Amino acid sequence: MMNIKRYILVAVAVLAAATACSKEGTRVILGDEQLSEYLPLLEGKKVAIFSNQTGIVGDKVEGVKVLPGIAVNDEQSMVPFGTPAVEGGEVVLGPHLLDVLIEKKVNVTAIFSPEHGFRGTADAGEHVSSSVDEKTGVPILSLYESGSNLPSAESMSKFDVLVVDIQDVGLRYYTYYVTMYRLMEACLKYDKKMVILDRPNPNGFYVDGPILDMSLKSGVGALPIAMVHGMTLGELAMMINGEGWLSDGAKCDVSVITCKNYTHQTRYSLLLAPSPNLKDMKAVYLYASTCFFEGTIISLGRGTSFPFEAYGHPDMTGYEFSFTPKSIDGAKNPPLLEQLCNGVDLRKKPLEEILSEHTNLEYIVDAYTNLNVGDSFFGKNNFFELLIGQRYVREMIESGKSASEIKATWSDDVEKFKKQRKPYLLYAE
Repeated sequence: MMNIKRYILVAVAVLAAATACSKEGTRVILGDEQLSEYLPLLEGKKVAIFSNQTGIVGDKVEGVKVLPGIAVNDEQSMVPFGTPAVEGGEVVLGPHLLDVLIEKKVNVTAIFSPEHGFRGTADAGEHVSSSVDEKTGVPILSLYESGSNLPSAESMSKFDVLVVDIQDVGLRYYTYYVTMYRLMEACLKYDKKMVILDRPNPNGFYVDGPILDMSLKSGVGALPIAMVHGMTLGELAMMINGEGWLSDGAKCDVSVITCKNYTHQTRYSLLLAPSPNLKDMKAVYLYASTCFFEGTIISLGRGTSFPFEAYGHPDMTGYEFSFTPKSIDGAKNPPLLEQLCNGVDLRKKPLEEILSEHTNLEYIVDAYTNLNVGDSFFGKNNFFELLIGQRYVREMIESGKSASEIKATWSDDVEKFKKQRKPYLLYAE
């Protein structure tokens, strides 16, 4: 009976994939699928990997509603990652890069884990300790243990080549690229090679937001790039080298194994949650607009099943929708814990409308106006400025400017960055 169920499950997934490919073109082939391109670079070397739970080779999976590498419609965009395609079905992931490399007799000596840890379950910014991967015994070297977030000389001595395979979502404040940038610095310092197994950027179809004011450089903004940069990690690495953003303008030895059948206009659906609070594709798309609430006293839905897809506060009025943040995995102590929040449910907003708006500041302006608490709206620190990357946005919100007026101020930055990044793009725009 189990074999029959499994056959049905696989058949459903294959049929869905075939249908999608016929409508949307050939499936995207990820960098990590192209073993013949990168295994020769690892032969006879001690190898470390920078990855997490998203490092599934080829994004192969059986029995999920939203298959990788294809466009999603409005209904599918709200399906949590990893949902079985049939009732009673199971999600069967393909092999992780770590397991594939070991199977291919590659000498993997270390793992670097980013924010949220190697298995992707820690809260944002939570301390992640070094440990050992239970399945393989390979040591996991956390990058969240030291104040500098740079590996020690001892850690760097464990390998010759660092392989990067991790799913990014294309926002300046999404920290995986920051870790890659710091690892490039470390590889440059200790004369190590980096190989990036590239993955699509699900928000790679546009550029938006101001370029970071480097006086606001932080863990949520490390490079002078647009807030929505529209680049893959491989492209960013090329830009980091080309623009001389590493120490003394030197270049890290980087090879990028590019995706096939991908352009910046490809609507790419993820397979797994890239971090605990991005639970479906609608959240991935809304992230560019709702993450700013992290720098305010407003809840953006952490501690619910729909983080980044709603916003609210106990003192906001005039809304029919409400929610109560709870302590859950990935959000153990969310803002406004156990408090009834009134606000807006963005899950009902049509997907195509979200995609066409790109970054939408109307949500922040709406909450600021409704709550009417002045400067205290932004809390007691400058985290909002660190996220948005400029100081003038907060000032314009407080002076009563509209979302469209604020957005118009960074149009020159968008055009400047598009021109600056163009030489480093590995895929057609």
